[in-house]
Amino acid sequence: MTLDAGYWSEDNASRCENLGIDAYIATGRLPHGQPPPPQRGPLPRDADAKIRMARKLRSKKGSAIYAQRKAIVEPVNGQIKEGRGLRRFLLRGLEKVDGEWHLIAATHNLLKLFRHRRSQQQVLLAASG
Repeated sequence: MTLDAGYWSEDNASRCENLGIDAYIATGRLPHGQPPPPQRGPLPRDADAKIRMARKLRSKKGSAIYAQRKAIVEPVNGQIKEGRGLRRFLLRGLEKVDGEWHLIAATHNLLKLFRHRRSQQQVLLAASG
Protein backbone atom coordinates (compact mmCIF):
# COMPACT_ATOMS: atom_id res chain seq x y z
CA MET A 1 0.00 0.00 0.00
CA THR A 2 1.35 3.43 -0.93
CA LEU A 3 0.18 6.68 0.65
CA ASP A 4 1.22 10.30 0.29
CA ALA A 5 2.62 12.50 3.04
CA GLY A 6 -0.81 13.59 4.23
CA TYR A 7 -1.28 10.12 5.72
CA TRP A 8 2.01 9.92 7.60
CA SER A 9 1.83 9.39 11.33
CA GLU A 10 3.57 6.93 13.61
CA ASP A 11 0.14 5.63 14.57
CA ASN A 12 -0.76 4.87 10.92
CA ALA A 13 2.60 3.20 10.33
CA SER A 14 2.28 1.01 13.42
CA ARG A 15 -1.33 0.07 12.58
CA CYS A 16 -0.26 -1.05 9.11
CA GLU A 17 2.60 -3.04 10.59
CA ASN A 18 0.30 -4.67 13.18
CA LEU A 19 -2.14 -5.65 10.42
CA GLY A 20 0.65 -7.16 8.32
CA ILE A 21 0.34 -4.45 5.63
CA ASP A 22 3.59 -3.59 3.85
CA ALA A 23 2.98 0.17 3.74
CA TYR A 24 5.01 2.80 1.93
CA ILE A 25 3.94 6.15 3.39
CA ALA A 26 5.69 9.36 2.36
CA THR A 27 7.06 11.15 5.41
CA GLY A 28 7.26 14.60 3.83
CA ARG A 29 7.12 16.49 0.56
CA LEU A 30 9.90 16.98 -1.95
CA PRO A 31 9.97 19.57 -4.74
CA HIS A 32 8.28 18.20 -7.89
CA GLY A 33 10.55 15.95 -9.94
CA GLN A 34 13.34 15.92 -7.35
CA PRO A 35 14.39 12.42 -6.29
CA PRO A 36 14.87 11.81 -2.58
CA PRO A 37 18.48 11.91 -1.40
CA PRO A 38 20.04 8.45 -1.17
CA GLN A 39 20.61 6.97 2.26
CA ARG A 40 23.85 5.18 2.88
CA GLY A 41 25.21 3.20 5.76
CA PRO A 42 23.48 1.21 8.47
CA LEU A 43 20.22 2.35 9.99
CA PRO A 44 20.85 4.10 13.33
CA ARG A 45 19.78 2.04 16.36
CA ASP A 46 17.73 4.92 17.73
CA ALA A 47 15.85 5.46 14.45
CA ASP A 48 12.20 6.27 15.01
CA ALA A 49 9.34 5.12 12.76
CA LYS A 50 9.63 8.18 10.50
CA ILE A 51 13.33 7.63 9.83
CA ARG A 52 12.75 3.91 9.18
CA MET A 53 9.91 4.68 6.73
CA ALA A 54 11.98 7.34 4.93
CA ARG A 55 14.81 4.79 4.56
CA LYS A 56 12.35 2.17 3.30
CA LEU A 57 11.04 4.59 0.65
CA ARG A 58 14.56 5.46 -0.49
CA SER A 59 15.55 1.86 -1.09
CA LYS A 60 15.48 0.59 -4.68
CA LYS A 61 12.47 -1.60 -3.93
CA GLY A 62 10.68 1.15 -2.02
CA SER A 63 11.16 3.82 -4.66
CA ALA A 64 10.00 1.42 -7.39
CA ILE A 65 6.86 0.51 -5.44
CA TYR A 66 6.08 4.13 -4.57
CA ALA A 67 6.61 5.21 -8.19
CA GLN A 68 3.79 2.88 -9.28
CA ARG A 69 1.40 5.05 -7.29
CA LYS A 70 1.60 7.80 -9.92
CA ALA A 71 0.41 5.47 -12.66
CA ILE A 72 -2.41 3.80 -10.78
CA VAL A 73 -4.85 6.28 -9.32
CA GLU A 74 -3.18 9.63 -8.84
CA PRO A 75 -3.67 10.90 -12.41
CA VAL A 76 -7.39 10.10 -12.30
CA ASN A 77 -7.82 11.85 -8.96
CA GLY A 78 -5.94 14.88 -10.26
CA GLN A 79 -7.95 15.02 -13.48
CA ILE A 80 -11.25 14.82 -11.63
CA LYS A 81 -10.17 17.27 -8.96
CA GLU A 82 -8.53 19.86 -11.21
CA GLY A 83 -10.07 19.34 -14.64
CA ARG A 84 -13.62 18.71 -13.51
CA GLY A 85 -13.44 20.99 -10.47
CA LEU A 86 -14.61 18.42 -7.94
CA ARG A 87 -13.45 19.75 -4.60
CA ARG A 88 -16.36 18.45 -2.53
CA PHE A 89 -19.50 16.45 -2.98
CA LEU A 90 -22.79 18.28 -3.45
CA LEU A 91 -24.96 15.71 -1.69
CA ARG A 92 -25.00 14.47 1.89
CA GLY A 93 -25.08 10.94 3.19
CA LEU A 94 -22.94 7.98 2.23
CA GLU A 95 -25.44 6.48 -0.21
CA LYS A 96 -25.95 9.78 -2.05
CA VAL A 97 -22.21 10.53 -2.14
CA ASP A 98 -21.59 7.03 -3.50
CA GLY A 99 -24.09 7.67 -6.29
CA GLU A 100 -22.56 11.07 -7.04
CA TRP A 101 -19.07 9.52 -7.20
CA HIS A 102 -20.24 6.78 -9.57
CA LEU A 103 -21.77 9.42 -11.84
CA ILE A 104 -18.54 11.48 -11.82
CA ALA A 105 -16.43 8.39 -12.52
CA ALA A 106 -18.74 7.30 -15.35
CA THR A 107 -18.61 10.72 -17.02
CA HIS A 108 -14.83 10.78 -16.60
CA ASN A 109 -14.53 7.41 -18.35
CA LEU A 110 -17.02 8.40 -21.08
CA LEU A 111 -15.02 11.55 -21.81
CA LYS A 112 -11.86 9.46 -22.11
CA LEU A 113 -13.57 7.08 -24.54
CA PHE A 114 -15.00 9.98 -26.56
CA ARG A 115 -11.62 11.71 -26.85
CA HIS A 116 -9.87 8.45 -27.77
CA ARG A 117 -12.42 7.66 -30.47
CA ARG A 118 -12.24 11.21 -31.85
CA SER A 119 -8.43 11.06 -32.03
CA GLN A 120 -8.62 7.70 -33.87
CA GLN A 121 -11.09 9.18 -36.37
CA GLN A 122 -8.77 12.14 -36.98
CA VAL A 123 -5.86 9.77 -37.65
CA LEU A 124 -7.98 7.83 -40.14
CA LEU A 125 -9.08 11.01 -41.89
CA ALA A 126 -5.49 12.24 -42.13
CA ALA A 127 -4.32 8.89 -43.52
CA SER A 128 -7.03 8.73 -46.15
CA GLY A 129 -6.78 12.37 -47.21
